[in-house]
Amino acid sequence: MTGPRPDRLEALLAGFDVAASRPPDFPNADVSYAVHDTSVGRMLLACNDSGVLVASLFTPDAAAEDAALVRLAARVSPRVLRRPDSLDAARRWLDDYLAGRTRSAAPPWELALATPFQKPVLTALVARVGYGERATYGQLAHWSGRPAAARAVGTALGANPLCIVLPCHRVVGASGSLTGYAGGLAAKRHLLELEAGSRA
Repeated sequence: MTGPRPDRLEALLAGFDVAASRPPDFPNADVSYAVHDTSVGRMLLACNDSGVLVASLFTPDAAAEDAALVRLAARVSPRVLRRPDSLDAARRWLDDYLAGRTRSAAPPWELALATPFQKPVLTALVARVGYGERATYGQLAHWSGRPAAARAVGTALGANPLCIVLPCHRVVGASGSLTGYAGGLAAKRHLLELEAGSRA
């Protein structure tokens, strides 16, 4: 069996639109994201079209990454594109923070993924618990206007959409014990020790 004659092949190629066969290029995205390997685990960072961070989530595997993208698409916009360059400043800040090179505030962020219950909890966290400090779930419940909801506050922090950026790792049990953390207890311990060492 032989292929098409050269003259026939040329005729076929002449009618082929190369530009139309390329994958589409979307110049803009409502949400840009990047997956970033850090010293405490693999994280997905995302920002809106203004460059404001909306997510900093631990995504140890493909399933967790997919779940994060579904969450972004449902709560912010379905126009979610992988654009690492849009997150360069956030990735640099995260790397500097994890290396102990900065205590500066994180890049601009907003609580687009937070629930109505989470918003006052996370706002109180940022306002009341500084670098190298610790608070209990009960204290944070009191500061956020829900003094009887320490357990619910713990659940809210467990689903923090801006891990490390909003430092829920600084919240511990009433006895000082380390309890649940989205990135795992080893990551929480590492972050607390990092901050304690940087303050010394």
